Amino acid sequence: MPLRDHFHGPLADFASWEELHGAWPGTIAFRLNSILPKEFRSGVRVHVGTAIEVDIGTFENELATPLFERSHGEATSWQPAGPTLLLETETPAPPEYEVLVYDEKHGRRLVAAVEIVSPGNKDRPDSREAFVSKCHALLQQGVCVAIVDPVTGRSANLYAELADRLGAAPPRTAESAIYAVACRSRSARGRWRVESWEHELTVGSPLPTLPLWLTEELWVPLELEATYEDTCRGLRIA
Repeated sequence: MPLRDHFHGPLADFASWEELHGAWPGTIAFRLNSILPKEFRSGVRVHVGTAIEVDIGTFENELATPLFERSHGEATSWQPAGPTLLLETETPAPPEYEVLVYDEKHGRRLVAAVEIVSPGNKDRPDSREAFVSKCHALLQQGVCVAIVDPVTGRSANLYAELADRLGAAPPRTAESAIYAVACRSRSARGRWRVESWEHELTVGSPLPTLPLWLTEELWVPLELEATYEDTCRGLRIA
């Protein structure tokens, strides 16, 4: 079955993209755990950014008495002046939808990460910078990084920005708004190498399978098409 466009109508009119992003990592983790060697295990981390809801009524009741009086038993009529706005922003922390693979035999060492790009990762320079910096740091630690970007609503290419951060030439998918790529770093003849397996995605076409490297010699297939279809079927997304 083909990749759908989850960010425009008609699909976006009845199924939010958050449904796919929230469920797909779990489907990938379940599939990986069924094929990973016994010393490896995959898990899911979904972080939807900083969203804090405050119960104003509770705080108003607690602070009805001046803080100085409550602390010292003395009354005071002093009140602070109004604040100066320092920062107002929607999401101080960008969202994360990822599957992490650990080597349980060697102290739960992280060996691979599957990053599913969200609109929030692509919308602002600081969000893109945070995503690229994270992927760069993982590669420097020898972690295999797979980036899956199905976000048709924004044109930024985070893989191209990662390649630029690494000092590499623009990848062949640099002009693609949606793509999937697996990257790994390794030492060869005293030099640091970053290798990639990249694919341009197209709405209406199947998704690729990527190699997810656990060690320099061992990999398992990251079956994007099968896990995507299982997720859409479970969510009843046609």
